[in-house]
Amino acid sequence: MGSSDERIVAVIMVGGPTKGTRFRPLSFNVPKPLIPLAGQPMVHHPISACRRIPNLTQIYLIGFYEEREFALYVSAISNELRVPVRYLREDRPHGSAGGLYNFRDYIMDENPSHIFLLNCDVCCSFPLPEMLDAHKGYGGMGTLLVIKVSAESANQFGELVADPQTNELLHYTEKPETFVSDLINCGVYIFTPDIFRAIQDSFTQRKDRANLRRVSSFEALQSATKVLPADYLRLDQDILSPLAGKKVLYTYETRDFWEQIKTPGMSLKCSGLFLAQFHHTSPHLLAESKGSRSATIIGDVYIHPSAKVHPTAKIGPNVSISANARIGAGARLVSCIILDDVDIKEHAMVIHSIVGWRSSIGKWSRVQGGGDYNTKLGITILGESVAVDDEVVVIDSIILPNKTLTVRVQEEIIL
Repeated sequence: MGSSDERIVAVIMVGGPTKGTRFRPLSFNVPKPLIPLAGQPMVHHPISACRRIPNLTQIYLIGFYEEREFALYVSAISNELRVPVRYLREDRPHGSAGGLYNFRDYIMDENPSHIFLLNCDVCCSFPLPEMLDAHKGYGGMGTLLVIKVSAESANQFGELVADPQTNELLHYTEKPETFVSDLINCGVYIFTPDIFRAIQDSFTQRKDRANLRRVSSFEALQSATKVLPADYLRLDQDILSPLAGKKVLYTYETRDFWEQIKTPGMSLKCSGLFLAQFHHTSPHLLAESKGSRSATIIGDVYIHPSAKVHPTAKIGPNVSISANARIGAGARLVSCIILDDVDIKEHAMVIHSIVGWRSSIGKWSRVQGGGDYNTKLGITILGESVAVDDEVVVIDSIILPNKTLTVRVQEEIIL
């Protein structure tokens, strides 16, 4: 545990509308960070993990969604966790480091000794107290959460090399074309306030380079559209890479689960990972079979208290049922997310799918995906207010909002 006079803040980067395009049609309704996984908004999982940080005084969400889109959630979660949560809206994207620096006065308001920085679209066990202990032991400016992945998939992420004895970050490169290491950046960090000086130094160096560089007017015109804004700075390329090997950055390796939540398919997989984690963190959230008067529950399942599930339904594993949903007699649900006010009629089946708000699935119908979370049509997605008629089959398809399906649909995107 930290000393009584230590103060720690957490910052969670939530992005903005242009970052949620791969989550359509779900992100038509709510911002991507508020789409439920395991019955809780995506951003709730890192926020909840921050509650375990000793001496935490404040959580900031930074993004460029409209403030009104987060107002209700921020108010509710602040009351629930009894930790102040505040949304800070960027006027435009500043990059991960630029966004942090842009709000440095807010972040430093309570004179914190350490700053956690997390990305909202990360799914992991968030070993934040353990990171904090390791970071203090290293004595550096920053510590990165890292994990080993297969050599084939490493180039999709930031690859890094760390000293096996000291865990010092020796080399960092973002999505390299050739293999560097099977150790990758997880997008979870802890810094001392010195990070702001490092960001300021990077801004200064960029400005100096711009002043020294001489180009013809034609070259300047050609490159004008390629130059990043002066206040746009990326944490990985602009800060981590230059500081690697300078004895200021260190790594903490997790051997637990880790995924990026970039697509609806991955959100369904990550919902299952968070449900499994509830056994350790929030067992009260998991549903249980209670004899003949309740549905049969298999594996990890979340059911909102307001949902109505028929006793003859069979639910799970990896199922999340949101508020006011209705699950009819004999229905079978496997590996799916059922959002608010969905009506699933008698003997319908939903497998490897996400069913959008206020949608309905008719009697004896089947809505199913193949279960390949990495492909675009690996799961089936029904947008808001989609009606599937009785005895209709929908396979590996994406259905945009307000559609009625009366015939079989397979491997289609219905606009």
